[in-house]
Amino acid sequence: MKTAAKSPTAPGPAVKGVLAPKAVLLRRARELALVPALLLLMVLGAVVNDSFLTERNLISILGASAALAMVVLAESLVLITGKFDLSLESVVGIAPAVGALLVLPAAQSGWGTELPTALALLAILSVGAAVGAFNGILVVKFKLNAFIVTLAMLIVLRGLLVGATKGKTLFGMPDSFYSLATTTFLNIPMSVWLAAAAFAIAGFVLKYHRVGRALYAIGGNADAARAAGIRVERVMLGVFVVAGTLAAVGGIIQTGYVGAISANQGNNMIFTVFAAAVIGGISLDGGKGTMFGALTGVLLLGVVQNLLTLAQVPSFWIQAIYGGIILVALMIARVTTGRAQD
Repeated sequence: MKTAAKSPTAPGPAVKGVLAPKAVLLRRARELALVPALLLLMVLGAVVNDSFLTERNLISILGASAALAMVVLAESLVLITGKFDLSLESVVGIAPAVGALLVLPAAQSGWGTELPTALALLAILSVGAAVGAFNGILVVKFKLNAFIVTLAMLIVLRGLLVGATKGKTLFGMPDSFYSLATTTFLNIPMSVWLAAAAFAIAGFVLKYHRVGRALYAIGGNADAARAAGIRVERVMLGVFVVAGTLAAVGGIIQTGYVGAISANQGNNMIFTVFAAAVIGGISLDGGKGTMFGALTGVLLLGVVQNLLTLAQVPSFWIQAIYGGIILVALMIARVTTGRAQD
């Protein structure tokens, strides 16, 4: 007489008790994987140039990375849901440009409306939110491919930026356009404090709030999340809107850091954004990654770029080095988690 075979799909409590802590340790290892690399780079920087560890240079690294950090935060939130938004780099350019054109007189290449500065700054955030909402509607409501939609928007917005500015660089905006980069608290630019606060809030929401748990659930399995009662479409649309707004804030920070708005502001930024996100452990499959990991990715690239500058490495090598860093990050992901971030 045959006995019934045991189901291999339901591990017992003892197995679960072993696997759960191991999985947690692996995730923690992936999250902290860049900390030793950052420390090693700091030591290397001190050896390469005596000025690397000075307060002025370290603050410079943070200030130069603030705009990138906001866009990486925006992209990370979208990636966690399992989608892409390539148009964020163009939002960095078009959003502050619209605000500048609204506030500048016609004699300074503006539209001549000369709106109050507060309204112009509000318009910048509104442009970012509107672009995010448009992307979200096409992706969520019309079920179009996020990669293709946002790639098309990247190209459209880049063309609009060049057309609206007539290829010129915009100068002479009110001081409020530069204050995030020029105003300091404890000798650190307000843009750095803002980026740190944004990452802290996002990290708290992702870890402790139901919205954060919904993002991970959607990225892991949207159908299962929907079956669990999560309003998947509403949450994803909101993520696109938030991402566009954060990218617009990054554009304001970039404007203040550079001191002007060029017709190519934000161009090719998305490659660095994805590099920081992937290095920081944000999975391109969705459902995985932390804000701490993404932040360490930003800091690592900021330190690398500063080191290359101090070592007088030609700037055209930087993108190649970024690509190499991504490949190394994928190998680290394979070692620390047993699975690459594909």
